[in-house]
Amino acid sequence: MTVINILDHSTVDRIAAGEVVERPFSVVKELTENAMDAGADHISVEIKEGGINFIRVTDNGCGIDADQIRKAFLRHATSKIKDAEDLGHITSLGFRGEALSSISAVAQVEVITKTADQLTGIRYYTQGGDEGEVSEVGAPDGTTMVVRNLFFNTPVRRKFLKSATTEASYITELMEHLMLSHPDVSFQYKIGNQLKYHTTGNGDLKEVIYRIYGKDFSDHVIPIEAEQNGVKVRGFLGKPICNRSNRTYELTFINGRFVKSTLLQKAIEDGYHRYLMQHQYPFVVLHIEIDPDLIDVNVHPTKMDVRFSNSQYVFDFLSGNIAGTLKINDMVPDTVLATDKTREEIKEEVLKQQEDLKEFAAEPFEVQRIKTTEELASARVLGDTLPEPEVKKPLPTLLKTREQIFVERPVFEELNIHDNDNLTVYATEETSVKEEPTLFGDGIKLGSVETKIPEQAPVFKIYGQIFDTYLLIGYNDMFYICDQHAAHEKVNFERFMKRLKQDGKVPSQLISPPVIMSLPGKEMTALEEYNDELVKMGFVIEKFGGNEIAVREAPMDLYSNQLQELIHEILDTCAEGTFRGNSELVENRIATMACKASIKGNQRISMAEAEELLKELFTLENPYLCPHGRPTLISMSKQELDKKFKRIV
Repeated sequence: MTVINILDHSTVDRIAAGEVVERPFSVVKELTENAMDAGADHISVEIKEGGINFIRVTDNGCGIDADQIRKAFLRHATSKIKDAEDLGHITSLGFRGEALSSISAVAQVEVITKTADQLTGIRYYTQGGDEGEVSEVGAPDGTTMVVRNLFFNTPVRRKFLKSATTEASYITELMEHLMLSHPDVSFQYKIGNQLKYHTTGNGDLKEVIYRIYGKDFSDHVIPIEAEQNGVKVRGFLGKPICNRSNRTYELTFINGRFVKSTLLQKAIEDGYHRYLMQHQYPFVVLHIEIDPDLIDVNVHPTKMDVRFSNSQYVFDFLSGNIAGTLKINDMVPDTVLATDKTREEIKEEVLKQQEDLKEFAAEPFEVQRIKTTEELASARVLGDTLPEPEVKKPLPTLLKTREQIFVERPVFEELNIHDNDNLTVYATEETSVKEEPTLFGDGIKLGSVETKIPEQAPVFKIYGQIFDTYLLIGYNDMFYICDQHAAHEKVNFERFMKRLKQDGKVPSQLISPPVIMSLPGKEMTALEEYNDELVKMGFVIEKFGGNEIAVREAPMDLYSNQLQELIHEILDTCAEGTFRGNSELVENRIATMACKASIKGNQRISMAEAEELLKELFTLENPYLCPHGRPTLISMSKQELDKKFKRIV
């Protein structure tokens, strides 16, 4: 006969703890929210081993009275609400009364706390939910919570935690959200003995954005503020240059609480719809204030989901104000020289460098030069570069335009300055180039070595380019339309993969000086975890102190103004952790790199360039689909055309 058992208090607490304490992230979240509810304006968080072995949260809040400390660790004990009536208008971050009970059930917890009206503080220690003892200690006003050896008495749950680095990344992302949700609170966050973040607590949200995401983001945000019918929104909207490949940076806070709401996400993207490419999402930090009676936060133990009593109004209010704010602001990206020098000074320096280059080139050395326009087209399509010749003296440092950093290497072309002040390099040879080449990208270009085309390459005829996007091709009795971007993407992808298989990595190009960029905590963790895979892709990236990194080498064909965007996108995807293995990660990211390095739609190319592209495409084993599955070619036979024009029945 089946026996029904009544579980003891300790077992019940351990089971219930699983709903609240899933990982170290949950502990830090509950303790910091308690600190803010206690009125603290200075909060310090320190973790070790990803928070698995050690978490300490210190605040200067109101503290806990000595006669209340044991009660605080009982299940469903809280100072935030009194009865069910209070659930309709919750203003605090915590209210369930489960946090301390759940944490103490699966960890060793020490509390040191003092209220302002007491001369001394108290120390309370509990382990595995057992009732602890209270002792008197000297302490400042506020509370310090120390949690050690999480899940020490539930080893199965501890076994399923991820690595310390990954667990720390979850906590880092949480701290970023807390700092953004309460810019008026000074946060100090340490991982081990290293200070990760420290905010001033002066209430300046843009300063917090700068500290977390760096200058690249804080310089490209637009303030938004609106209020109507009891709903208020304020914060910052990122310009299109800040758009990312996932929704990680759609950050919304309701009454100071970070929430993930499908309704809010759709409203944000609807307001941005004119400024978003497919599969791109905006960067926003929005504080929404709404009457607590109009929302329900008691949906899930994590309190990260909410329900609205008038969801359609909230959607229309948020979407309309975002669209209106973006409309009245200039969305055109800034283009500036990466130097403080005036245009006249730049021209003088370029002319000086031209003389230096000519003098340098007078010395004997071995070099392959671009000889024909066809070879220039090959350089543009195939992305090949001149081999490094041996030189006996260094070349003058070249200028850098926008984010394009020119490598210090021999360049054997003639510099020309046009009226529009763009710097362009054209190849010169004893036999002059009759046709002015149209090379990809901006700034100084390097030539190509001669490309070998197989003798058995198909014979085709190019009839032209339509809509600056599609190539019209005839081959035997077939008519083809080729998407130039998809075709070039396929060519680049196959070339990248071939080099990867041959050399174990994609060839990289030195960047001098290195590109310095800021990373949020989640991306920094992904960089540490996937560094070996990034090396295979052709990147050499080093930490540069704080949240900054130095990109010292990049894939040969990706040395462009999109470099920072690409690195953010790769690390975003790595952080999601959706790949089955490292080989899949590398292949997927190489597909992205191939896309970034390719010519785009609505971009005119010359006949010679089109020929080089198609010659390379038709030598591939599968030229019909790009790495993302889009067709490179569509076709129609002469017979089908004859039928369309009723020449045959």
